[in-house]
Amino acid sequence: MTLRPFSDHQRGLFISIDGPSGAGKSTVVQHLAQMLVAAGDTVHVTAEPSTGLIGALARELTETVTGHALACLYAADFYHHTATEIRSHVENGTTVVSDRYIASGLVMQRFDGGDRAFLWQLNAEADRPDLAVILDSDPEIIAHRLTDRGPHNRFQLTPNSSHAEVHFYRQATQRLRQAGFEVLRVDCNQRAAHHVAAHILDRLTAFFGAPKV
Repeated sequence: MTLRPFSDHQRGLFISIDGPSGAGKSTVVQHLAQMLVAAGDTVHVTAEPSTGLIGALARELTETVTGHALACLYAADFYHHTATEIRSHVENGTTVVSDRYIASGLVMQRFDGGDRAFLWQLNAEADRPDLAVILDSDPEIIAHRLTDRGPHNRFQLTPNSSHAEVHFYRQATQRLRQAGFEVLRVDCNQRAAHHVAAHILDRLTAFFGAPKV
């Protein structure tokens, strides 16, 4: 069985999953993809920054480039990634699940003092996901996880980074809703990753109708 929007049964779904570092995004993405495949869907998993040339450059320069320059580089990757990878899969009927997307573009450069209005204008023209999932978790819990695993980038070295990131994502959630995005905020504090994925799948079914056999 394959999930499809009512409006166009030949088009795939585009689902983005964002949230604070340590909230379990990548694990949730893996579980959701497995559940969709088990249901008979064709699934393409991707991530931001992308594996393309711009995404590789963004990852390489994250530790040394800051502010507007880095924000523009990440936004360039969003647009190129969408145009060269995501859009074609969706148009061919494949469900795309992205580990990070626009919400992260509204959050990460806030650590460099990026202006919220500027970041929104920079990312606002990117293709909208059919469902933008934003994971939410207690900042103390994810701070412990980050301490256990070690920081993955300079943003996580910022004092109280987990508290700031949770706050920024809550603001991003509000901004996306105000702009008319279909947003699903999921509290991960009491849910294992596979339960979070199952909750997302339930919501997809509710939004887009019973799976098409």
